[in-house]
Amino acid sequence: MDLEALQKNLEDRGFVYQYYPTAQAAADALVGELHGKTIGIGGSMTMEALNIYDRLSADNQVYWHWRAPGAETLEKAQNAQVYLSSVNGIAETGELINIDGTGNRVSASMSAKERVYFIAGVNKIAEDYDKALWRARNVASPRNARRIGTKTPCVLKELKCYDCKSPERICRGLTVLWRKLNGVKECVVVIVGEELGY
Repeated sequence: MDLEALQKNLEDRGFVYQYYPTAQAAADALVGELHGKTIGIGGSMTMEALNIYDRLSADNQVYWHWRAPGAETLEKAQNAQVYLSSVNGIAETGELINIDGTGNRVSASMSAKERVYFIAGVNKIAEDYDKALWRARNVASPRNARRIGTKTPCVLKELKCYDCKSPERICRGLTVLWRKLNGVKECVVVIVGEELGY
């Protein structure tokens, strides 16, 4: 893993790069940066590991469907000033890859915002685009499917993508950010020097 190359490639693509050695340091920095905002959070084991919801809620209006399920929360998260999410794969060449089932997480992270944060542990980093895509499909998606208890082939058999036609399939949409989107004022990629999420 070449973090210097990753930083250069992300910054060349218009992303802001931040690195923190621990999840605690990353969470402290986010809480320190965000005040008086509406904040949406995407479903993410990384966000869960940061344990940040209550801390952000003390000084912001935070919408996270893992804490307050329902369509209203999803809509408010979609329209928040700031959005926090993770990614399923980051290429050292600078591409960010996400796979989603309902589309709320990927659509909210790609719509006009003051700021979008993609927070990821070092386990999400792959050497290039193809390996990051492989990781998203064959590591992150099957583990998420297992977490929520689907009966898909990637859960019932070996943990890998079978490109199945199961009605319970959760990997239904793929997004790739090649560059910061024009509608987002600032897109921050936060790398944490620990393994977080899938």
